[in-house]
Amino acid sequence: MAGRPRSEVARHAILRAALELCVRDGYAAVTLKGIAEAAGTGRQTLYRWWPTKAQVLLEAVAEAVGTQPPTPPDSGDPQEDLVVFLRETFALAHGSAGRVVVGLMLDAQSDPALAAELDARLLSPRRRALRGVLERGAPDVDPELAVDVAFGVMCYRLLNRHAEVDAALAEDVAALIVPIR
Repeated sequence: MAGRPRSEVARHAILRAALELCVRDGYAAVTLKGIAEAAGTGRQTLYRWWPTKAQVLLEAVAEAVGTQPPTPPDSGDPQEDLVVFLRETFALAHGSAGRVVVGLMLDAQSDPALAAELDARLLSPRRRALRGVLERGAPDVDPELAVDVAFGVMCYRLLNRHAEVDAALAEDVAALIVPIR
């Protein structure tokens, strides 16, 4: 990025405002103009640092939830380890993170560059972490299919809002993927 270095105060205000607007108004209604107004910064500041709202929101959610998910310690109980991982992951889906990620995933369908960045910063690290949990404790499970099942259920519920993405779902998905023997 050319030009003046970023003001961290302005940067944090912008990222916070973007998340708040997404929660309040929904992803589709968020605009760079609205983010700038809510953050108390000029539009040129946003355009200099992020050319699209998707890039602002991707950075905001990546900073809020982290790009490397924590992996639970190996308890010796593969189902419990899976439940712990899914509970933590599903908890992030509540509030701003879930709304932003759903919006980003929808925009990514028509923007290959955004799709690649979303995958690199948020999706692939979580897929790898979940695959790691499964590979260490559930060798009989197809890890790729299990990852798709876990995240597929989460995404479906986030998109359709017909049921919660919560701790109960984490337990149900874990029991489906790694049945108690």
